[in-house]
Order: sequence, then C-alpha cells, then structure tokens
Amino acid sequence: MSRLTHLDEASRPRMVDVGDKDVTRRTAEARGRLRCSAEALALVLAGKAPKGSVINTAEIAGIMAAKRTHELIPLCHPLALSGVKLVIEPDETLPGFHVRASVKLTGKTGVEMEALTAVSVACLTLYDMLKAVDKHMIIENIDVIAKSGGRSGDWTVDDNNMAATSC
Repeated sequence: MSRLTHLDEASRPRMVDVGDKDVTRRTAEARGRLRCSAEALALVLAGKAPKGSVINTAEIAGIMAAKRTHELIPLCHPLALSGVKLVIEPDETLPGFHVRASVKLTGKTGVEMEALTAVSVACLTLYDMLKAVDKHMIIENIDVIAKSGGRSGDWTVDDNNMAATSC
C-alpha cells in the first residue's frame, strides 16, 4: 500500500506540494442519485414544485460547488477549472433523479473531488427544494466513474463488475 500523501513523516496533515508535477489535461466524472416520492417527482416534471425551478437550481448549485471545493474539503488545492458540466435527469422508474458531473482543467492535480462535490451539492439542493413535499428522500450511490490525466493515468468504472479499469 502506498504512503498517505496528506500526512507528513510525523503523521501531521499537510497539503500536498504539487509544484513539481507536470501540467496535464485532467478530467473527472462523478454520479449520484436522489430517490424521492413519485408525487415529488411529478411536481417537478409539471413545473409546480413549491420552491420553483428545482432541476436548474440544483445544476447551478452543483457547478458553483465544484468551483468552491477547496473551501469545503480540507487540504484540497484551489483550482482554475476550465469547465464544469452538471446534468440532472428525472427517472420515473426510480423515482427520483440521476445526477452526473464532468469537471475539466489543465493543471497539476486532479479534479475528482470537484466532481464529487458537484454531485453531492446538486443532490443536497434537490433535497432542500423538495423537502416540503417529501420528508423521506434518499441521496445515494455517489462515486467517481472516470478520470483522465496525471501520473495515475486514465480509468473508468466498469458497472458490470463494479471495478475500475484502466483506459
């Protein structure tokens, strides 16, 4: 097992020095979902949710969160992201919403945490905007499903066996 990079020799926390790393194009994709009642989903689809435009608001919240990840997660580097895309898709069979984020930059460190933060905050925003009509929603299955760039290389999740595979 490799040494934990966020601890120094005396096991004190530290921000990793990325100064000597190569600048590469880096991307990450994450996903998650929010389960809600069929009634809450129907209100969103009909445009009648009490707090307004639920999906658009949650997508904007996720994008904003990706840009502020370093303020929320200790030891994350502030990054100049070149792109963040967040898509929320309703699913009547769930019922609920599938949330997916894609984050990109050219830099010295990866963007997995930014993608995860985007999905998490988008799900939390969906929850907040629907809690008046559904008291028992579930946020679940938040994970990184792909990354590219950097020393560790490229990989994607193979949903058939739930293991990461190199690209």
